[in-house]
Amino acid sequence: MRELINQAALADVALSHEEVQRYSRHLIMPEVGAAGQKKLKASSVLLIGAGGLGSPLGMYLAAAGIGRIGMVDYDVVDYTNLQRQIIHGTKDVGRPKLESARDRILDINPHVQLDLYEVPLTSDNALEIFAPYDVIIDGTDNFPTRYLTNDASVLLGKPNVYGSIFRFEGQASVFYAEEGPCYRCLFPEPPPPGLVPSCAEGGVLGILPGTIGAIQATEAIKLLLGIGEPLIGRLLLYDALSMNFDYVRLRKNPNCPVCSENPTLTELIDYEQFCGMPAHDRSLYVSGENGQSDAVPQLTPAELKARLDKGDNLFILDVREPHEWEISNLSDLGTLLIPKGQVLERMGELDTAQEMVVYCRTGVRSADVIRQLREHGFKKMWNLDGGINRWAKEVDDSLPTY
Repeated sequence: MRELINQAALADVALSHEEVQRYSRHLIMPEVGAAGQKKLKASSVLLIGAGGLGSPLGMYLAAAGIGRIGMVDYDVVDYTNLQRQIIHGTKDVGRPKLESARDRILDINPHVQLDLYEVPLTSDNALEIFAPYDVIIDGTDNFPTRYLTNDASVLLGKPNVYGSIFRFEGQASVFYAEEGPCYRCLFPEPPPPGLVPSCAEGGVLGILPGTIGAIQATEAIKLLLGIGEPLIGRLLLYDALSMNFDYVRLRKNPNCPVCSENPTLTELIDYEQFCGMPAHDRSLYVSGENGQSDAVPQLTPAELKARLDKGDNLFILDVREPHEWEISNLSDLGTLLIPKGQVLERMGELDTAQEMVVYCRTGVRSADVIRQLREHGFKKMWNLDGGINRWAKEVDDSLPTY
């Protein structure tokens, strides 16, 4: 495998007495030793995301002695993060994730140079952010950013250590176009919008990102040390319920638009438009045909309450799952529960002439439902902006948020 660490950069790297003590369990391993530990100190890794996967990644890579770690994230810590994002604590709720992650990482290892990018990752800044790092690690949770991360890594000739999680299942691989397939070789096209639910919609076992994140950290260290057999050309599949690890062999696509010998994609594109979905849950806009914005009409909780208090005749549709209804619901408003996956087959229960407000947990699934119903003649629809969680915060604090 091609050497990732510039040998000239190693010439000036030395380990202090404190570092020798700190990394002693590495130093006594012949596969690492002093030379390997100096490689790690001279290396640089960029983490995309400081959430579920970014948590174990940041902590383990810092503890291992990676000399420079970059982190890209612009979210804030929420109570719902604490079940799995172990780099953050209760005291950090409301803080930017990068501030919380910085404090924890530097407490683990003050020798690390930490670069923080508190910005959305976009086609405009990705190449500039990626350029200084030896390895890119994908800890994202949405398709636009995954394709962006892949394409930027391919264009810069950098390995992309991939991981994804959902409910009880995880995946990991190393997409390195210099030596094997890239993400687009496996997934040439993104799934249709709304087909694959996010962790926010479908849930995730809190321990799962620890397992997958640790695997990603292992792969990154193997790449940097030049040891072992990385997951290049292999997709690891993990099922926590059966405690089963399986592998799928991957091949380079000779017609891949980005990593083939004659690529058709030679610069970064608009990935939200390409995937037909937003890169972040904060956005409720999806690119429609010909790149036109397909905005879903929004109604804030305060606006909905004002209209209900005025006596407006509104039909309220909840498109969450039954187990979510048990957590909180708007049954006092006469709400009908039809899970998102059943809406089209149960359209007969809905009236196209009735003005309808659709809601879910945060407003993402309900926006998808409105787009689906539009194609079947429904026009008078509003999406509850922020979903039932925002309603609980702004209108009825007797309801919990989740």
